[in-house]
Amino acid sequence: MNDRRPGDLLRALPQYLLPHHAISRLTRHLARMRSPWLPRVLDWFVRRYRVDLEEAAETDLARYETFNAFFTRALRPGARPVASEPDALVSPVDAAVSQIGPIDGTALVQAKGMHYTAAALLGSVERAALFSGGHFATLYLSPRDYHRIHMPVDGVLRETVYIPGRLFSVADHTVRTVPNLFARNERMAAIFDTPAGPMALVMVGALNVGSIETVWAGEVAPRSVHAPETVIYRQDEVRLARGEEMGRFNLGSTVILLFAKDRMEWQEGLAPESKVRVGERIGCSCTARGYSSP
Repeated sequence: MNDRRPGDLLRALPQYLLPHHAISRLTRHLARMRSPWLPRVLDWFVRRYRVDLEEAAETDLARYETFNAFFTRALRPGARPVASEPDALVSPVDAAVSQIGPIDGTALVQAKGMHYTAAALLGSVERAALFSGGHFATLYLSPRDYHRIHMPVDGVLRETVYIPGRLFSVADHTVRTVPNLFARNERMAAIFDTPAGPMALVMVGALNVGSIETVWAGEVAPRSVHAPETVIYRQDEVRLARGEEMGRFNLGSTVILLFAKDRMEWQEGLAPESKVRVGERIGCSCTARGYSSP
């Protein structure tokens, strides 16, 4: 039995009919427009979503040329210290934990009573096999959050894959209602080799998400709903340190982390609805502590 609430289905049904990509392309265009009204719009947004401007590198709303520039704003130095313990795995985002726990074979929890597979999420059985019996966390970024994504651990990029799909909202009522939501939406999966074994960092698109970017490939999405799955390689080796920026959402969504079996542990007490911030310790690498799986 799932935790769907009265009214969830009625609220989610219209999304099956919406032209997701057309709406998101329009949002992308509007978010990059310059307007003399922008400071007023930003002032409303800051008050409506209780954005903490004191954390921003630029606190003067009049200095932001577009809404997207504000939404992807940098933080002031020192606003997000990165945990320094050698075994630390840190949060890649400011977010709320949606789901967290073990991967049951290759099945991940979407919501209570609803599951989807790592193969569907990552686009192949071979990629999913890396994480069979491992651990996952789904992290939801709200409109008020900082929207750059950072590395949870040192990593060497193995593969980047763009997977086409729809752009359902990732609001709670939709997650509780739309089957296989995260495996149906457009997304980008980056697979890294790390001291904690293989790690997948999946950036999931959503309705009104203007685009998904990585620091090594630039803008990866949006594309057409009919675009082919695309594996993006970079000739130069990509190495990123723990806490280093790896990408950003131009308007927000969800990040899903996957780790291999017996290679890491989540921080005690981390559970659905927990709040996390970039650089905060959320787990530990077993190999960094001196042991690995048998």
